[in-house]
Amino acid sequence: MVNWFWKRRTPRRTLTLRSRGDQGSATRIDFAELAPELDRFLGQAAYLQLGYFETLTRLIRATPELSEKEALSRAAGAALEKHRAIVELIAERGDDPTELMLPFRENLDAFRRKTIGARPRETLLAVYTTAGMLDDFYLALASSYGDVGARVADILSADDARHEIVAIIQETIDGDGEWRSLLSMWARRLVGDTILVCRSALRQPELAAMSEDRVELVYTELMGAHARRMDAMGLAS
Repeated sequence: MVNWFWKRRTPRRTLTLRSRGDQGSATRIDFAELAPELDRFLGQAAYLQLGYFETLTRLIRATPELSEKEALSRAAGAALEKHRAIVELIAERGDDPTELMLPFRENLDAFRRKTIGARPRETLLAVYTTAGMLDDFYLALASSYGDVGARVADILSADDARHEIVAIIQETIDGDGEWRSLLSMWARRLVGDTILVCRSALRQPELAAMSEDRVELVYTELMGAHARRMDAMGLAS
């Protein structure tokens, strides 16, 4: 069944971004020209949250400390709630959530495998780093989809309980220069792969036609927010 209400054209959004080192006038980018089709946006967003839940669940099993298990369970539960909320939204539109998510399973699973660290703490930081950047990215995209996008933005903006992850990481690095250095390097390695996921979500013909300078501006705010999260944890970005 075709639901024409959800297929109507939504207002185009213009993001205001600053290029690196630019403290003066901002550069304006029409982000809607790169935003994917709504079904693609919803399918990816839903599967990403499911992936966070799966990785955190595996970490729970690998964690011996009960207090950490409880903390991770709260973060995993928050990711599952977001996944379910997006799935419910997809179903309300008359679409099959599994069909919308399935095209992205292979690539997003491969991305998550790349972010599995040699140690549980590295994997935990990977969840925090990649989820933070990708949530920011999908929040930015959401405003291109009218009322549906606003609902997704509300879902993604809900409490994610990731402060539980931050507390574990900070306890790990406090007074331990070796862990601090290792996790700082690991976080930097994750950024490139995460940006590639962002790029793959955009309209490829329009992206290919855009100059690299303009493409870079799309990610400027993502990188700034990432740097602030790392600094707040005491990790160099």
